[in-house]
Amino acid sequence: MSNEIELKKQGVIKRLTNKTFKFDPRIAEGFYTARYFLKINLVIRENLANQHVTMQFFQRADNITLCGIDEAIAIVHTFAKEPEKLEIQALNDGDIINANEPVLKISGMYENFGFLENIIDATLARRSSVATNVARALKAANGKIVFSMADRQDDISTQIGDGYATYVAGIDRVSTDAQGFWWGGKGMGTMPHALVQMCKGDIVKACEIYAKTFPCELVTALVDYNNDVITDALLAANALKSRLGAVRVDTSQSLIDRYFEDKDTSGFDPHGVCKELIFALRKALDENGFNHVKIVVSSGFTPEKIAEFEAHDTPVDIYGVGSFTVRNDTCGFTGDLVELNGKAEAKVGRRNFISERLQKVEFER
Repeated sequence: MSNEIELKKQGVIKRLTNKTFKFDPRIAEGFYTARYFLKINLVIRENLANQHVTMQFFQRADNITLCGIDEAIAIVHTFAKEPEKLEIQALNDGDIINANEPVLKISGMYENFGFLENIIDATLARRSSVATNVARALKAANGKIVFSMADRQDDISTQIGDGYATYVAGIDRVSTDAQGFWWGGKGMGTMPHALVQMCKGDIVKACEIYAKTFPCELVTALVDYNNDVITDALLAANALKSRLGAVRVDTSQSLIDRYFEDKDTSGFDPHGVCKELIFALRKALDENGFNHVKIVVSSGFTPEKIAEFEAHDTPVDIYGVGSFTVRNDTCGFTGDLVELNGKAEAKVGRRNFISERLQKVEFER
């Protein structure tokens, strides 16, 4: 784990600047704004102009890893009217927040920034959901490496922001350059099933040509193509010796590996990447002198499944996690007006929450 990640875990997170972001200019035209916000802006400009308000953003769950703050501030600074006249207070990306805690407050003339409410909500919800999902996976992994494989679960336009949220939560191993774009990371990875397929299922040939093409890399062999993980792992290890750094098991949950064909599986579920298969794989590698070969697992891993593996000391070195990290329903944000011209004014059930954690944000062009 890099020093920067260690510093980030201690709360020292490099703040992104306005210049980091490339926004769709149509935000300024209201293209992404809910229509009723555009309509109310017109009503206010014509009937209630120059009213000073405070808008407060919060969400309703505990133990959430906040992310999207720098992006939200940049949205305001880029698209609000007279942003230099707005007062902004905010928490920081990476802060842990709880239900109803204000994370961002914007004060000024409503017609200058109110139309950005749903865009800010969406930004905070997406980034914080991803960051929280990643943080939960990391916690379950108990200090082991987690690799983000979330490059194909959503529209590719989400990769940059999701990759940053992943990094804020503590993962610096990602699949694409886009995922590392805001923080300077690069995509990494090894062979896909397509390489083994092009070699007609011959794992040794796939490993050898991969090793030839990338002579400075250790090879991670993808050993589930033939649904015979232990056999193919040993074939790859015997062929590559010290060049084999790891084997990756990605067995579909719909399959049972051939290792179990003559074994009693009545006491557990043998489908997919199960604990029993990984224990058998580790044992086979060690008994054949390949203690140095690490085991990578992927396919449907969630914090619950990782925690189950860890509770049984399953010999996994790296967890690959994809779909779970980009679930977008972990938390949702709301923006409420809570002050009007210096006095408390909010809908019933809402109020201006005073927070000593909020920090004043200086305007940056």
